Formats: sequence, structure tokens, C-alpha cells
Amino acid sequence: MKLNRTTQRTVEILKVISRKPEGVTLDELCEKLKLPKTSAYDIVTTLAEMGMVNVIRGQKQRYSIGLMAYRIGISYTNNLDFISTIEPVLKEFSRTVGKTVFFGIPSGHHVVYICKFEPENPIITTATVGSRNPMYCTSLGKVILAYSSQEAREQVINGIRFEKYTDRTILTKEALLEELEKVRERGYAFDAREMEEHMQCVGAPVFDRDGNLLGAVSVSSLYKPTEDYDSLGRLVSRKGLEVSRMLGFLGKISGFPVDKIPGND
Repeated sequence: MKLNRTTQRTVEILKVISRKPEGVTLDELCEKLKLPKTSAYDIVTTLAEMGMVNVIRGQKQRYSIGLMAYRIGISYTNNLDFISTIEPVLKEFSRTVGKTVFFGIPSGHHVVYICKFEPENPIITTATVGSRNPMYCTSLGKVILAYSSQEAREQVINGIRFEKYTDRTILTKEALLEELEKVRERGYAFDAREMEEHMQCVGAPVFDRDGNLLGAVSVSSLYKPTEDYDSLGRLVSRKGLEVSRMLGFLGKISGFPVDKIPGND
């Protein structure tokens, strides 16, 4: 059977991009796959228009895997029982803490919400399944940045255009880097009313069986001055570790010392 050359190239390009969370340049794609620059450009431009890849602006444009590619692939992931494995645990967690629980994954400079679990009497949250929010002002996004590889983290941060949502929103690269260091030290992140004035969120990382960052889990609720958010953070961190172990995580984070495992206290 004769294979279509353009389709082959498209699949090869997506494979290369999917292995590079920090993104790849057009020149890197051409060199890796021995492709003419005009052909590769036409393909990645079309993929970007269709949402299959994200364009990361910079001195040189880089391409990372897009949300549409994830949505197509999620059907296969579901068959592997990934979502159905974590769903009951996070649903019960939401009921136990009486707050809304999210699971999100990175997509360019944003975090995408792919699961949402609510207690019996949920508060109204603006985030819905499939929606995206900036990484720098969400607990999910901060955790994802904190536990990404240094190269991937720097690539995302260098492309962030900081926007003020509340008086508490982080607005500089330096402040964000300082915050991410704190996240790694304690194993969980806060959205301390940085996205919405009345909402406080706590997030923790989830790892796959190879110790690579898979995504993050968070708990969201109306802000209460009397609530112990550090205690809630430790609880979310332990839940993130529990979910990670369910997915085959053996306790070694790729690129991090063993004693820095979140939730392992």
C-alpha cells in the first residue's frame, strides 16, 4: 500500500513535538526529520491553525503539542483507564473536603482543566472542563511550572505576558521564580486570590510511573480568613501522591532529589 507522504510527515512532526514539552523550532524539526523548510512550515502552520500544536513566541518560534491533539488522544488514554482510574478517587476527595477538585494539564503558557469534581453543594467556579487559565496565577499552573524540567519552565516563563487580575496577581518573572521555589520547598502551590478576588485554591503535582510530571490536582473554595490553607495544602499534596502511585509512580521524581517528593511527609 502506498502511503501519503504529507500525512507521514505530519505524523512524524507531531511525534517529535510531543516529546519536547519545551517546544521545538522549525529548524530543529527540519534537521531532525530531514524535511524541506517550506514543507515543514506549511504543515506546522496548518497544525497550529487546527489547534494540534501551540505556537510559543520568542526570538525563534517554537511549537509544542496543542489541546486538540490532547483531546484526540484522550480517547486512547481513557481506554488505558487513566481518567477512570483517578475519577473515583478525586470525586470522593471532593466529597470529603467539601470543595471543588480539579485535575489539569499543561498547554503552552496555560493550564487546561480536564476533570472537575464537585461536592453536594458546590460553589460557582468560572473554570470548566476544557477551559484554560494562565499558569502564573493558578495553583495548578504554578505546580506544573515548579515540577517541569528547567528548560521547559524557562521556555514557558520567558513567553508569559503578565496580566493583572487582582491586586495579588504576580506580575514579574522574578516574583514568579521566587514563588516557584517556595512551591518546591513545601510540595504544593497557592492561588491566593490571584485569579479571582473571592477564590483561594491549593494545588499539588501528579507524576507518572517514570517520575515525569503528568499534571496537577487542586482544591478550590471561597476564601475564608480562618481556614488553615497550609494544612489543606499538605492534604492535597498527599492526595496528589496517592493518585501518582495509583498510576505507577514509584517515588522518584525525574530531575529532583528523592527527599523532595511532595506529600511524602
